[in-house]
Amino acid sequence: MVGIILAVFIFNVIALKVRKRLTRSEMLQIWLFTSLLQLVFDLFVSLKYHGYWYFNKGVDGVSLLVYLCLVPPVNIIFLNLFPLKNSLWKQISFFLAWNVGIVLYEVLTLLPEPWGYFHYGWWRLYHSILLNPFLLLSLLGFYKLIGRLEQGSHGKQV
Repeated sequence: MVGIILAVFIFNVIALKVRKRLTRSEMLQIWLFTSLLQLVFDLFVSLKYHGYWYFNKGVDGVSLLVYLCLVPPVNIIFLNLFPLKNSLWKQISFFLAWNVGIVLYEVLTLLPEPWGYFHYGWWRLYHSILLNPFLLLSLLGFYKLIGRLEQGSHGKQV
């Protein structure tokens, strides 16, 4: 439990302190998108197929910390720092560095309690290594979609 509380505190403070590219509206949309995507994914991989779980198997209220208070601020940090206007090489390097960071963090979450809170069923680290880039690309694509939608709505009354 110590690990998740520290992580939630640290990542939320960083999300509040990091330079802001995202508007409050975009941050809210990213927060909701992230939470929903993770909940839907975990509904199957965690709850139905027991690939992994947080804290305890099955529905666990404390796991809401992961869904609502940990992953969304990390994604907001990622998007606020992503080098959108830089070269493709810099974007790829940033992307790969984040994937390495996410994997290293996952390794930390596998530590025994009170530091760790993540447990493997059939899931293994290589699953995350392969899936993380697609999740980050989905996040980046959603952010760009939000931007296009918001640009298209300027000057229009609702």
